[in-house]
Amino acid sequence: SVYHIKWVRWKEENTPVITQNENGPCPLLAIMNVLLLAWKIKLPPMMEIITAEQLMEYLGDYILDAKPKEISEIQRLNYEQNMSDAMAILHKLQTGLDVNVKFTGVRVFEYTPECIVFDLLDIPLYHGWLVDPQVADIVKAVGNCSYNQLVEKIISCKQSDNSELVSEGFVAEQFLNNTATQLTYHGLCELTSAVQEGELCVFFRNNHFSTMTKYKGQLYLLVTDQGFLTEEKVVWESLHNVDGDGNFCDSEFHLRPPSDPETVYRGQQDQIDQDYLMALSLQQEQQNQEINWEQIPEGISDLELAKKLQEEEDRRASQYYQEQEQAAAQVCICNSAGFLSRVIFPTQQVQGAASPASARQSGSNERKRKEPREKEREKEKNSCVLL
Repeated sequence: SVYHIKWVRWKEENTPVITQNENGPCPLLAIMNVLLLAWKIKLPPMMEIITAEQLMEYLGDYILDAKPKEISEIQRLNYEQNMSDAMAILHKLQTGLDVNVKFTGVRVFEYTPECIVFDLLDIPLYHGWLVDPQVADIVKAVGNCSYNQLVEKIISCKQSDNSELVSEGFVAEQFLNNTATQLTYHGLCELTSAVQEGELCVFFRNNHFSTMTKYKGQLYLLVTDQGFLTEEKVVWESLHNVDGDGNFCDSEFHLRPPSDPETVYRGQQDQIDQDYLMALSLQQEQQNQEINWEQIPEGISDLELAKKLQEEEDRRASQYYQEQEQAAAQVCICNSAGFLSRVIFPTQQVQGAASPASARQSGSNERKRKEPREKEREKEKNSCVLL
């Protein structure tokens, strides 16, 4: 996992922001960006990429270094226990945290071991999924339940013979359906009131963690989408309604609409697609040289030919995988067009491929290096490529 770093001018200081792709580990990045914007963790100047392992190392070192010096014995033992518990679940930050909101307050969550991480780092965790206290029937139906408890209650009420409980379950279910974005206007008002001016915190919504701050009474979420990597002036997005259509701002919270978000995203995707097609072309060239065309009958249709080629590819890939099951996947990182592309063919999704330049340079050696090429084909066979 490699993440691009975007450098922004934050309070007159060049500050890194970790961006994420679609499958990025948002809890880890949200926490790290809070610490980076607070200058509690610093990265080497103009560093362009960072791995998940490096992020975990920086975070682990910070936790160890942040241990209070002058505290009582009881406080020390309590802190060390919390630190031990936090370290035990730290790896979950790369995939997701077990966070269960309660609908009574913006900082009210059902206690889970994962919450210790935020307490230990002194990073406030907020949400805005609240019940409006003026709507009595919803207040009664939801009560003091957490989200998980409310789902169980709805199921139980639906199966009840008591009409009052059935009605209560229906009201609770309607509340969840009507607030599917996990933010209500009452919650937004409470959130705006609770967050302190200039506070750096983490906001939980739609099962996603974001870095949040407050400037002149307005809430802003840090823009970490990798599609805005080249948009240096796009740093924050306002959080002023429940629909999620905020305004983009720079690091000083001045309105800065992006040149064209679709163009920014599409431009980077086009580069990745071009790099990938180049690598795929070289791979196909290698495959074609290894196929015994004399065994293919004349007059075969394109579909039948494609099936035969796929069967042959699957057979070779399976054979090689059995031989190299324990081998580590090869990762090639090369700089192309001012940003980084990766040659890595994961089993689920193609993340990127070699840049055209690097692919052409290595083309003369591809035929001599059978194992790496077949390893790439094994990774590729589980992906769907549209040409």
